[in-house]
Amino acid sequence: MADAPFAVAADLHAHTTVSDGTDTPTELVAAASAAGLGALAITDHDSTAGWAEAADAARRHGIALIPGMELSTREQFTSVHVLGYLVDPTDAALLAETARIRDSRLTRAEAIVRRIAADYDLTWDDVLAQTSDGTTIGRPHIADALVARGHASTRSDAFAGILHWRSGYAQPHYAPDPLTGIRLIRAAGGVPVLAHPGTRGAEDVVPDRRLGRLTDAGLFGLEIDHPENTDAAKPRLRELARRHGLAITGSSDYHGRGKVNRLGQYTTAPEIVARILAEGRGSAPILP
Repeated sequence: MADAPFAVAADLHAHTTVSDGTDTPTELVAAASAAGLGALAITDHDSTAGWAEAADAARRHGIALIPGMELSTREQFTSVHVLGYLVDPTDAALLAETARIRDSRLTRAEAIVRRIAADYDLTWDDVLAQTSDGTTIGRPHIADALVARGHASTRSDAFAGILHWRSGYAQPHYAPDPLTGIRLIRAAGGVPVLAHPGTRGAEDVVPDRRLGRLTDAGLFGLEIDHPENTDAAKPRLRELARRHGLAITGSSDYHGRGKVNRLGQYTTAPEIVARILAEGRGSAPILP
């Protein structure tokens, strides 16, 4: 998509109020500019609804914007997220699948709140108060509602306690398998990267054989430089990337006040960003 060489590193994973971030798309781009970033990707969960607003802000601030999303997938009982850059936001198959995921997130969230409400003072209106129009409602908004009600001190505390799977309140939502997710992203002209694959430690890194199948389906890279990948997992991930010819990306996974992650905490090298721009054909980046 880009005619000139890409010259700056980019933070390739950031969320807005369209999903579970606390900054609007305009605020996200302004924060990236204030942090000194020259390039940023907007990657809300299962949605491209923030792209237009973020693009307008990027033009005003003079920074590059790479439109993307974080697609929810599931491998048996394990949640696996796949970042998709430069997808076609009108692709019928991708639209249908993300709509199904968002609908499942909503009904799952409502069920979780009903379960929690049996033991804690919490209502669905409390959760809605933590969202804005068009938000893809999920567990982070329930966590924020628990904090507002005084049942947890922070979003992280809520996830470690009431919203932990061992508590009995949580349940999974629908998501396709990672192989299907990668194929959907490629069919929509996008570039797929496996998001934060080392958060559960070296023992739970994606198995070599499965990674081979994902690579054959079109996987572009692994998001290794990420604040939540464990130090123990990163060497194994780098070896897997080398073995399968996968690119290594880095990003903050910024959520505003929703996480401690800082914009620009990790970034992706310009030459890798250039490859993403060259392979992506579903949509165009905003370049200064």
